Amino acid sequence: MEGGNKPAVKVPAPALPEQKWEERPARDDFDGEDLALDFQTLRIPLGEDLLSLKERPGYLRLKGAETLSSKHRQSLVARRQEHHCYTATTCLEFEPESFQQMAGLVAYYNTEIWYYLKVSWNEDKGKSLGILSCNRNDFDEPLAEEISLEGRERIYLRVKVDYENLQFYYSTDGEEWKKVGPVLDASILSDEYATYDKKFGFTGAFVGICCQDLTGRRKAADFDFFEYIGRE
Repeated sequence: MEGGNKPAVKVPAPALPEQKWEERPARDDFDGEDLALDFQTLRIPLGEDLLSLKERPGYLRLKGAETLSSKHRQSLVARRQEHHCYTATTCLEFEPESFQQMAGLVAYYNTEIWYYLKVSWNEDKGKSLGILSCNRNDFDEPLAEEISLEGRERIYLRVKVDYENLQFYYSTDGEEWKKVGPVLDASILSDEYATYDKKFGFTGAFVGICCQDLTGRRKAADFDFFEYIGRE
């Protein structure tokens, strides 16, 4: 501004009025025709063949695609984790017919690191609730025994993160909540942990909803809402 070849520490600024931005609502009821700007899909935009807000108005319909470890086509919609402590909640209707069909709530870093509270099919229990985890490509099922959801059309799912602790919950009415599985290590959903062995971080920590169908029939899951409340 004043000549010379060194950058200035301070420069004059125009006298512009303060621009205030409206706070985004914590809850999205999927009543619009487009996804809110908070949400992102993985790698590519999802077309109507996998994602629709029109087929069942008031719901986000996801059609089952590939696994959470796939680097190709995933049916996943998520938003960034913005707080060290947060609660994310969703409600879905999903009627799996095979253990290869799943839908639910996911805390996601990348294809190698995630926690998944999923509704699926169990040969002994029928429609059921379980947990899948992936830690640097090491897969586990932290829930000792899946929970039967037979006769339940709607299921509410929740994840609470408090710093390094992650706990899943479920409810059949959205009022009374029960813990699902043990407290899990949320610290793995981080750049510091994910960049092991000179690997690059990819997404940062996300939380969202997803659907898989490894039979190839694209079984659909309908999500009524998604709510994210940051606490600290």
